[in-house]
Amino acid sequence: MAVHRFDIATLAATPWKNGGGSTREVACVPAGADLDRFDWRVSVATIDRPGPFSVFAGIDRVIMLLDGAGVRLRSPDGRIDHRLSQRYAPFAFAGDAAIDCELLGGTSTDFNLMTRRGRVRADCRLLHEPQSIAAARSGLLLALASRWRLGDAIECAPGQGLWWDGVPQAWQAHPQEAGAALIAVRLDKTAGTHP
Repeated sequence: MAVHRFDIATLAATPWKNGGGSTREVACVPAGADLDRFDWRVSVATIDRPGPFSVFAGIDRVIMLLDGAGVRLRSPDGRIDHRLSQRYAPFAFAGDAAIDCELLGGTSTDFNLMTRRGRVRADCRLLHEPQSIAAARSGLLLALASRWRLGDAIECAPGQGLWWDGVPQAWQAHPQEAGAALIAVRLDKTAGTHP
């Protein structure tokens, strides 16, 4: 099984179509899939002006503030009105919803997880202490604060991590310093989907 290492600082930033920010793609499965065909996708986005979020029909989303003052997310029907202002607090919502984004201060940086509804089920957690991460067919681990040891030999500084796809993998995660934080994403096919 291939484990893919990454460092957010070295990933290329792609501007949004609406000019409201940029995105660094961390992982997209299957490889090379466009925004209409991926099963799951993880990215880190920088938001530097207000405006609408892109609508992704059939996609479930999780967003988490990594840095900055945050944003307020609102839908025209009032069903979503959320202040994304607390760092490292995941917020889940349907990608089908029309969402308007208002800056709460300056530029913000966010972690974004998108999964295709009916094909992939995601579990996204924030870890602060040593923990066993149960096996999942696919997943991603990203160090946010402090250095982490993943498995027996992989060391990750903040902004670094790994992802895997296709073969179940379990992990032991061990923080190396105080004040640690790690995003742990486990992804599995939903019932009825083919391998």
